[in-house]
Amino acid sequence: MITVAGIVLAVVALATAAATLADGGTALEAVLDVFLISAPGLVLLSVGVWLPGTEIDPDLHPRIAAWIVGGIAVMVGLIALRAADPAVDVTFTVSTQTASVATGSIAGLAVGVHEARAITHSRTLERQNEELQEKHAVERRNDELEATKAQLERANTRLEASNERLEEFAYAASHDLQEPLRMISSYLQLIERRYADALDEDGREFIDYAVDGADRMRRMIDGLLEYSRVETQGNPFESVDLDAVLDNVLTDLQLRIEETDAAIAREPLPTVTGDAGQLRQVFQNLLSNALEYSGDEPPRVAVSAEETGSEWVIAVRDEGIGIDPADADRIFALFQRLHSVEESVGSGIGLAVCKRIVERHGGEIRVDSEPGEGATFSVAIPQSRAEKSIADGRSARSPST
Repeated sequence: MITVAGIVLAVVALATAAATLADGGTALEAVLDVFLISAPGLVLLSVGVWLPGTEIDPDLHPRIAAWIVGGIAVMVGLIALRAADPAVDVTFTVSTQTASVATGSIAGLAVGVHEARAITHSRTLERQNEELQEKHAVERRNDELEATKAQLERANTRLEASNERLEEFAYAASHDLQEPLRMISSYLQLIERRYADALDEDGREFIDYAVDGADRMRRMIDGLLEYSRVETQGNPFESVDLDAVLDNVLTDLQLRIEETDAAIAREPLPTVTGDAGQLRQVFQNLLSNALEYSGDEPPRVAVSAEETGSEWVIAVRDEGIGIDPADADRIFALFQRLHSVEESVGSGIGLAVCKRIVERHGGEIRVDSEPGEGATFSVAIPQSRAEKSIADGRSARSPST
């Protein structure tokens, strides 16, 4: 717009000079008209070209143009007032009036540019102040985060040290208890053999109870040792084909599967990143429980995998006696048994070990069940620790017995 105003003044200057010559004016008067009118036009034209490259905010350019228009309006008003005053006998020529209007545009331009620069400078200071405040706020947040991070690192260090001491204590205590238990069991059995004739039926029964108690205590200690060493004795993570893991577990359980006339249905399982030995232990425990708590009917077990966005969910479902939902969390705690020793063999540690193994892999284990409706144990492994897809060409396998 400013450039256009400059071009208009230049054209007006030429038209005014031509009009002066046509009215009998001299060449000097025509040159003065061109100079006095076109000079402000050239200034406006150069400012219009120069302005976009300056630091002045573009949204202020119309404001400068408004000041130019205002300067022209002021000069037109002054000329009109002078012409309207009857006491003034001096009249302006068209050339003089045009030159005065052109000069008014320059005055408006100067005021507009000065104001635009002042506003731009003020805005710049405000932005710098806001950026500085934001920078200080970010620095304060970073300092707070660093302090919190340092506190968490110290807490984690203390927690790791505490866990290591607890694991060492559990291992040492469990290991040291093994020998006295073996001695108790051995001497009881020795008494039973050597003094069998001197013992009545109650005596032999008492010795059997004591030996059985020592054996159960030994199994519990073995389980506690196993639980305490999940973190410290685990192998480094690597790529693990869960189908191969399941094959090995089913091979180990083959005799039990045949004895119980069990049917194991399976779907293709993914390849995950983890500890193959520990994941095998999880499958072994879940499948053994499914076979053991099948009720009066032959066990029917299904193993499946589902990709649920951010994780793999491996499910082991059975049609056995089921679990009361109120006990769904308790069964994963240490030494928690839902059945008496007479009803089932076990130390009450297997599922607790499974939970700790799964947590070491960054996942979780849960059970969905109702009494008499079977149970589904689900092991969720984060997708970041698993392959994104099941191997191509792998087809579902038929149920085996």
